[in-house]
Amino acid sequence: MAEDSAGISGLKVMVIDDSKTIRRTAENLLKKEGCEVVTAVDGFEALSKIAEHKPNIIFVDIMMPRLDGYQTCALIKHNRMFKDTPVIMLSSKDSIFDRARGRIVGSEQYLTKPFTKEDLLGAIKEHT
Repeated sequence: MAEDSAGISGLKVMVIDDSKTIRRTAENLLKKEGCEVVTAVDGFEALSKIAEHKPNIIFVDIMMPRLDGYQTCALIKHNRMFKDTPVIMLSSKDSIFDRARGRIVGSEQYLTKPFTKEDLLGAIKEHT
C-alpha cells in the first residue's frame, strides 16, 4: 500500500466546501496520504488562497454561498496562472445537467458526495 500513496505524497491539495465536516474529512484522508492540504469555506476565500498556495489540484463543492463551485471553477480556469490546475467538482446532486455544467466551466472530474477515500485518491492520481 505504501507505494500507492507515494505518488501523491507532498502534493498540495485544496478543498473548498462550506461544510466543515466535508473539509475535515477530506483533509484527514489526504494528510494521511502525505498531502499538504489547504481548505477554504467558499470561492472568495479560495481565490486568495489559490494565489498564495498554488495547489496542484483543487476539489470544489458546487453548492456554496456567495460564489458557487461553477463560478469558482470558471474563475480559476480563466486565470492564466491556474488554467491548467485540475479542478474536481464535488456535489450531492448527480445529474447529467450538473456534470455537463461542470465540464462547461472546465472541471476535470465530478465526484458525488459522500465520496470515499478511493474517490479522492483516484481523482488525484488521474489528474496530477
